[in-house]
Amino acid sequence: MKKATLALALLAAASALPAHAQQQGIHQQSTEYEAPTDPLVVQKLDKWRDQKFGLILHWGLYAVPGIIESWSICSEDWIERDSTIAYEDYKKRYWDYSKQFNPVKFNPEQWASVAKKAGMRYLVFTTKHHDGFNMFDTKQSDFKISSGPFKDNPRADVAKYVFDAFRKEGFMIGAYFSKPDWHSQDFWWSKYATPNRNVNYDIKKYPWRWKKYQDFTYNQISELMHNYGSMDILWLDGGWVRPKETVNAEVRSWGAPIPEFSQDVNMPRIATMARQAQPGLLMVDRTVHGPYENYQTPEQRVPDKPLANPWESCLTLANNWGYVPNDVYKSPATIVHSLVEVVAKGGSLLLGVGPRPDGTLDQEAVTRLAAIGKWLDVNGPAIYNTRATPRFQDGRTYFTQGKQGTRYAIACLPEKQATPATLSWTGNVPKKGAKMTLLQTGKEVKWTATGDKVTLQLPASLAKQAGTYPALAFAYAAE
Repeated sequence: MKKATLALALLAAASALPAHAQQQGIHQQSTEYEAPTDPLVVQKLDKWRDQKFGLILHWGLYAVPGIIESWSICSEDWIERDSTIAYEDYKKRYWDYSKQFNPVKFNPEQWASVAKKAGMRYLVFTTKHHDGFNMFDTKQSDFKISSGPFKDNPRADVAKYVFDAFRKEGFMIGAYFSKPDWHSQDFWWSKYATPNRNVNYDIKKYPWRWKKYQDFTYNQISELMHNYGSMDILWLDGGWVRPKETVNAEVRSWGAPIPEFSQDVNMPRIATMARQAQPGLLMVDRTVHGPYENYQTPEQRVPDKPLANPWESCLTLANNWGYVPNDVYKSPATIVHSLVEVVAKGGSLLLGVGPRPDGTLDQEAVTRLAAIGKWLDVNGPAIYNTRATPRFQDGRTYFTQGKQGTRYAIACLPEKQATPATLSWTGNVPKKGAKMTLLQTGKEVKWTATGDKVTLQLPASLAKQAGTYPALAFAYAAE
């Protein structure tokens, strides 16, 4: 089967993933939360909550054919592959993409510049996804970007240069790391078939092999914590790899196979080492409630209601996390509206973009990120450094509050429709005689209140620029 045909076959699976994978491949957030007590972690968590808008970059082998990240090699019935290729042959073909991955146009400084102009303030970069291909120069495995055709490039240690570029732009830095590693013989042992995403041998029967995997995981995370500069976040994916006692009814509701045995990588040992190397490090052991899930990560959705705990919604700019040719991108207005809703509900937005196999960003992604940044340039005060208000929403208008007490009303406008002459909302009434400023213009707008209904008159000039503004933000002192 030719590579292009294979990519098209898997594109259908990738495009269908978001709807189906809510129960299969996508994490749901925990309903339990244990707040950190380490003062340095508490301090960093509060700083992270001020950033509000982050970028997650999925980049790995899957960019070469332009398909769903890692999951195509997982033998579960929700995964679609070409039926004419034997499963073991397909896995070998997938592993062999490592011999083609040569991102000669890799330019992390450009990525960081695009992200900064988009108004993003923190980064999560995939150092290793479930397929086990390492985007950093680990000494624990030869299955890495720095051992393939890119090995002689002066920037072969990709993660180092990504982290450095974003750090120079003032970003908080996060390392994504997959707890499962499907390429490792100590996770998917070739002695047995690989029936699903879990370890494929009996850990109780072969404890020595699982101990090797625990040490392998510890050593790789130690490399990231000691060799790649200052780190703010260790973002651990693959929540099915977890101690047995944390497998509850919620986990089983995912619909994914959960083994009866524990897949414990010894998080206390990892966390102790990581925080000795990086004091105050935020640990995000996704969906595994307890001391190593410092904030929660609902995926591909915005919660219906505010969550009481620190959290971020993980959404994609297009349909897929990684690069897929001809993917369908969301409009800048859609992302702005999601950002406003997430922040009003007390969360942060982590937006997913996938670089191309040559190391560049898709131009459509760059264009849309720039449009989002243009809105944040003037409306950022209503987003950054804010917290949720008790009455966070009235229809399409959302509310946030600055740390100095300023209240913000953010009205999300329908796309491609004329800007209305007036706006109104219920609740969050300004103080009597308070000035109300439209952030878009920096000028005052007239407002009136009847009971708890607020009505304001918009400048006529806005109506002449229909569809220009995805949302209008107003600052005022509230009752």
